[in-house]
Amino acid sequence: MPIVSKYSNERVEKIIEKLMDVLVDESVSADLALMCLGNTITEVITQQVPEAQRQAIVDNFTSALKQSINSSK
Repeated sequence: MPIVSKYSNERVEKIIEKLMDVLVDESVSADLALMCLGNTITEVITQQVPEAQRQAIVDNFTSALKQSINSSK
C-alpha cells in the first residue's frame, strides 16, 4: 500500500530545495551536512514531539531513512 502524505509534494520539494541551497551556499562537506541535519532533527524531535512519542517517531524516521537509502540503489 502506498504511503499517503498529508503534505503536498510541491511543498516538500520546496523546503528540501531551500535546505539544499543553504548547504550548497555554505559549501559544506557531506559529513558536516549530515551533522547539521542530524542536529536539526534532534532539535525538532525534542522541541516539538511529546516525550512519550519520541521513541516511536525516531524508530519510524530511521526505518523510513533506511528504506529511502535502500530503494535509491
